[in-house]
Amino acid sequence: MLGAIQARFSSAARKRRGEFLVRTVNLPLDAKILDLGGGTGRHIRAILPRHRNITVCDISADDLKAARERFGFKTVLLQETERLPFDDQAFDFCFCSSVIEHVTGPKQEVVTIEDGAAFLSIARQHQNRFAGEISRVAKSFYVQTPYRYFPIESHTWLPGIVVLLPRRLQIALIGVFNRFWFKRTAPDWHLFDWREMTETFPDATIYRERYLGMTKSLMAVMT
Repeated sequence: MLGAIQARFSSAARKRRGEFLVRTVNLPLDAKILDLGGGTGRHIRAILPRHRNITVCDISADDLKAARERFGFKTVLLQETERLPFDDQAFDFCFCSSVIEHVTGPKQEVVTIEDGAAFLSIARQHQNRFAGEISRVAKSFYVQTPYRYFPIESHTWLPGIVVLLPRRLQIALIGVFNRFWFKRTAPDWHLFDWREMTETFPDATIYRERYLGMTKSLMAVMT
């Protein structure tokens, strides 16, 4: 039951953000587009159904196989490295949705870091470098990420206070809920607040996605 509600809620939110993107960014049909962390490509296809010059990048080979077979997208398998395998300004536009919060370092390492200050320092270094790579490879971009202080944390669907817990306790709590909760996650994410988003994308315009008057996610747009 909760899983179905979460799926409908997330789908509606993605649709709203897609409509916002189409209104905000003018993308010619021949634009060369990078979907960074795009998985199976289903999201970008729903938003830009008429665009064909799309390259989907992800760390999941299975998802990329689906992107090729289902939608005919070009795909690139990424490793957990700092530099994207593209030339400067190789793309007209980069689309990156609900990805940058996970770019906190090699997964197997960061999920075990129990010191909150150490995790934050490492996470922000990787996120800032990732943002720099987006600016390097694309002439314009859209980067969306869940807001840190929304009442429901998007990766766990637990009360938002989970992001304020000491990291050691947060890891333990997620481990417990992963045993029976409908929404499972690995504690590799660091969510952005407004200050971090503006510092990470200083040349972009930052927008708020609102739900019931509250900020649900942040969107950095460079046109």
